[in-house]
Amino acid sequence: MAPRFLRPRALAAALAIVFAAATSAIALPTAQAATTTCSGTGTIPAGDYMIQANEWNSTAQQCLTYTGGTAWSVSTANFNLSGGAPATYPSIFKGCHWGLCTGNSGLPIQMSKLSSAVSSWSTTQPSSGAYDVAYDIWFNSTPTTSGQPDGTEVMIWINSRGGVAPFGSQTGNANISGMNWNVWTGQQTSWKIISYVLNPGATSVSNLDLKAIFQDAENRGSINPSHYLLDVEAGFEIWQGGQGLGTNSFSVTATTGGGGGDTTPPSTPSNLAVTGVTSSSASLAWSPSSDNVGVSGYRIYRNGTQIGTTAGTSFTDSGLSASTQYTYKVAAYDAAGNVSAQSAGVTATTSSGGGGGSGCTATYAVTNQWNNGFTANVTVTNNGTAPTNGWKVGWSWGAGQQISSVWNGVLASSQPVSVTNAGYNGSIAPGGNTSFGFQATYSGTNPSPTLSCTTS
Repeated sequence: MAPRFLRPRALAAALAIVFAAATSAIALPTAQAATTTCSGTGTIPAGDYMIQANEWNSTAQQCLTYTGGTAWSVSTANFNLSGGAPATYPSIFKGCHWGLCTGNSGLPIQMSKLSSAVSSWSTTQPSSGAYDVAYDIWFNSTPTTSGQPDGTEVMIWINSRGGVAPFGSQTGNANISGMNWNVWTGQQTSWKIISYVLNPGATSVSNLDLKAIFQDAENRGSINPSHYLLDVEAGFEIWQGGQGLGTNSFSVTATTGGGGGDTTPPSTPSNLAVTGVTSSSASLAWSPSSDNVGVSGYRIYRNGTQIGTTAGTSFTDSGLSASTQYTYKVAAYDAAGNVSAQSAGVTATTSSGGGGGSGCTATYAVTNQWNNGFTANVTVTNNGTAPTNGWKVGWSWGAGQQISSVWNGVLASSQPVSVTNAGYNGSIAPGGNTSFGFQATYSGTNPSPTLSCTTS
């Protein structure tokens, strides 16, 4: 599956509402939509929320059915795109989406004045198709817009299947609210994009701290604190299939702070130490910082460049080159965005080879499993100092598994398994990665194999 591309979000002109005042939200029309809509630009009010079809890259039939509260589902869909942009993004939202605003949202809120933003979301995810399950959250330079926001698009993927990937490239990782996230960044013509991919994925999140994610994005330079949070959307980008996707319940609340202006940075982290290395990773730990209000997290720097954040006092940097020396420093930050001085540096030297084959490392993760079938994703990381020309990943099954289809790779052998790069993803920059996915069958247990990886 080719990487995801951003949608233009073109709603029908009839849905665009011009704001009467720059800072006041427009109430929704009082007329109630039907409980089922099969219009590509259809909407269904759901109390303080709005459900939208948002089918923008396909003319195939899609129907959404609303069953009360915030519950809705994709009742009709059978998309069949092989790559590029998704066909659709059916979703539920609160706030203002291209001039269409829900009531009682409290939005827009300027990022610098945002006190809290919390969301819970429970979903139903069918075992077939290619899609992501993702929040889509928009920031804009002004409190209102009836068109494309010009600030930042924050996507939060809680799951995906079928080998789809966020826009841009993976540039780091973070531990936020006790969950691990892969961080992807990209740049469109007029707005920034940052995506947080939950690892491993889930079907629901409870009291997800959106503010902490926004703060991490601000720390990475992706969100301007003077910009405004316009809306929070939650839905499904669909390339293939789609019928049966649904939201069981959804909630989001955002509030402003009382001001006052905390300007005191946390203390500098101390006792930074290397706790372990492999041929492709280095693990770090340090003593916690203190703050007059509270420490929100830590930024990790490798050779002077920020490569991740974490809420804890340990971090593992992966995807490194074998037999290579790296220097690390850590800084603490608080909820107001104050950042401490960087800690004293430590040096880690990765070990030589072992475990990853020649020139690359492959990691394996099951993305979905049912009865006697499953899908998995394999990430290939270039550990060398020059771009690859091609790669090959191999393994032997331990429980009779059998691959039925592969995407973003070529199945050269079934047992032992050998997968080589597709024509478009054989070149991987030093320290970069690509991935492929597959669907397979199994019986009994489904243990993960040990992978080998070689480059050319």
